[in-house]
Amino acid sequence: MGGRGPKAELAEKIAGEITLSDDPGATLRKWRTDFDISQTDLASELEVSSSVISDYESGRRESPGIGVVRRLVDGLLAIDERRGGDRIRQYGRVLSAGFESDVVHDLREYASSIPLSRLYEDVEATEIATGTNDHVSGHTVIDSIQAITRLSSEEFFRLYGQSTNRVLVFTGVTRGESPLVALRVVNPTPNAVILHGLEEDTLWDHAADLARIDGYSLAVSTVPLEELLDSLANLE
Repeated sequence: MGGRGPKAELAEKIAGEITLSDDPGATLRKWRTDFDISQTDLASELEVSSSVISDYESGRRESPGIGVVRRLVDGLLAIDERRGGDRIRQYGRVLSAGFESDVVHDLREYASSIPLSRLYEDVEATEIATGTNDHVSGHTVIDSIQAITRLSSEEFFRLYGQSTNRVLVFTGVTRGESPLVALRVVNPTPNAVILHGLEEDTLWDHAADLARIDGYSLAVSTVPLEELLDSLANLE
């Protein structure tokens, strides 16, 4: 796990979180599921039985030492690399934009603009309000609570990456009020906003009105976060 770069930084981050966690097994499980890797696949990579991984994650085994943690982390990254390295690249994009991965899940620019309708279809989003632009050239997936509580207005603006011609996806929302009000402070606005985890009937009453006033498309999606991230990663 030596050297620098996204892979090394991600390895250090995962290892540090597991080692310092009050519940190392739960932290290991979180990262394994974030990588969409089964206990069986990780066990096979490490040439151990699935019960070993299960025992670590459940706390039935003593907390893993640094040597075991290193093997577990290397195993996760090796599997991701064989699958194309999506998680490593995703972390690298967030890192290069100057954010922590618990604030920004993913930030990406597309090679060319794509129809917003296609993006909505891929992430199973329902449009609530139509915007003035029907294409996007990138996306940023943001933990709404972390962003609102930790980012300055200048940092919030950097969520747009290279262009505001993008969709901002806010996760961890309850009604959508906070991120939409926060957007009113930052100008210009994005082409589109997706509030993740909300059904249309639980959306803040004034959400659609704010979107129409500021001219962006507003949509909601309840697809699981990892599926949403995978769908966005496959956009061309």
